[in-house]
This record gives sequence, C-alpha cells and structure tokens, in this order.
Amino acid sequence: MVLSDGVKERLGVVVSAVQTVFHWGFVPMVLYLGFSKGAEPGMPPLTILSLLWQ
Repeated sequence: MVLSDGVKERLGVVVSAVQTVFHWGFVPMVLYLGFSKGAEPGMPPLTILSLLWQ
C-alpha cells in the first residue's frame, strides 16, 4: 500500500498533535486521577498544598 504525499502530511500532523497532547497532558491527568481517588485510609488528606510541600 502506497500513501500519497497528502496523506503522509496529514498523518504527520495528526501524530504531532497526539504527541503534543500526550506530552503536556500526562502529568495533569495522573494528578487529576490521584486527587479524584483520594488518599488511602490512614493517610493524610490530599490537597494542592500537601502536593507542593512534600
């Protein structure tokens, strides 16, 4: 299967966009999931300040 130059260019743009979203969104997503789950029993509650001070 041979891809035309236009398809290769569009595919490159899509891959670049996905790479950028993953690059800038991974850490915020992990933080969001951690804060939404909450702390484990017996641990101090999670807050933004506790994240910055630890």
